[in-house]
Amino acid sequence: QEQLMESGGGLVQPGDSLSLSCVMSGRTFETYAMAWFRQAPGKEREFVAAITLTDGDNMYGPSTAGRFTIETDHAKNTAYLQMNNVQRDDSAVYYCAAGRIYSVIEENYRAWGQGTSVTVSS
Repeated sequence: QEQLMESGGGLVQPGDSLSLSCVMSGRTFETYAMAWFRQAPGKEREFVAAITLTDGDNMYGPSTAGRFTIETDHAKNTAYLQMNNVQRDDSAVYYCAAGRIYSVIEENYRAWGQGTSVTVSS
C-alpha cells in the first residue's frame, strides 16, 4: 500500500496563495489517482480536487474550482495543490489521498496522509 506525506500548510492571509505537496511512497505502481480532501473543525470531510497519474485528468469540488489547481509530478510520485486567493472558509486540515479509482468519494481512496493544517486569517 502507498504511504503519503503532506507538507506546505501554514497561516496565510485572505487573498494569499499557498502550495501544498504530497509525496507518495510504497506500492506506488498500483495508484491510478491522487486527491485532496479537507476537513474544517466541526464539518464533514470535503472533496477538493483529484487527478489521474497517467494522463492528468482532473476535477474539482464546487468551492475550490477556479481558485485551486491540482498537478502531479509522476516521476517524483508527488501531487501538488496550488491554492490561490484563499479565503477564511478554506481554513481546514488538508489530506492527500491515493487509490485505484478516480473519484470524488473518499471511500474510494485507500491510502491517506496525516494531513497538513491551513489557517486563513488576517
